Amino acid sequence: MRLLARAFGLAAALLACASLHAGQVRVAVAASMAAPMQRLADDFERATGHQVVPSLGSTGRFYAQLRGGAPFEVLLAATDDIPQRLEREGLAVPGGRFTYAVGRLVLWSLDPHGVDPQGNILKQPPRGRLAIADPRVAPYGEAAIQTLTRLGVLAAWQPSLVQGESVGQAFQYVASGNASLGFIALSQVMSEGRIARGSGWIVPIQYHEPLKQDAVLLNGGRSNPAALALIQYLKSEPAHVILRSFGYEVGKP
Repeated sequence: MRLLARAFGLAAALLACASLHAGQVRVAVAASMAAPMQRLADDFERATGHQVVPSLGSTGRFYAQLRGGAPFEVLLAATDDIPQRLEREGLAVPGGRFTYAVGRLVLWSLDPHGVDPQGNILKQPPRGRLAIADPRVAPYGEAAIQTLTRLGVLAAWQPSLVQGESVGQAFQYVASGNASLGFIALSQVMSEGRIARGSGWIVPIQYHEPLKQDAVLLNGGRSNPAALALIQYLKSEPAHVILRSFGYEVGKP
């Protein structure tokens, strides 16, 4: 009994020690990463004891907030140019930026028969509204405009476009029935390697600029062990497995 009590006491001491050294990291997360971030945060906490405190939004808005002094410690962007800018402007730790994932654009409808696998619905006369993220601040919105331009149908669909501040809001327009179609991130509707609901056309990568998504350690996180641990975790195979299950490509330069 005494040996058992000692074992329980040692386990409790180890857990208390881990808890004592566990920390939090404040992360600005691109809206397209909402669902994957939940899985990543849970796995990261199990592995390290550290807790992720995420804020979701458009990468462009986060850039403006960071320039205004927002207290984030890590940025998981939906693009690669804004993390580069943050490094150049002295708001991020130099040399720490890396591509954690490459996203995919999908034309999606809540209707299981609303989108054909080739996306030919875009070549038909518009019926209903087409939701996109604001191309001025959201990379997925810019990719949507590039895709419509590549297909030669931008002018036809322009009057039917409805813009959300982020790709998360574009998704909500479609999910709520306020738009019949939407260009969103594949990660928002993919689970375990397939589109979980509705119907979609995964846009060929040559139709738009690559959606390289970079992570960067911000100045506020340079001395936070939880922020440093998260950066390392995102480069690990367990994180890559989760990201692939949501349709991201990983391991790209």
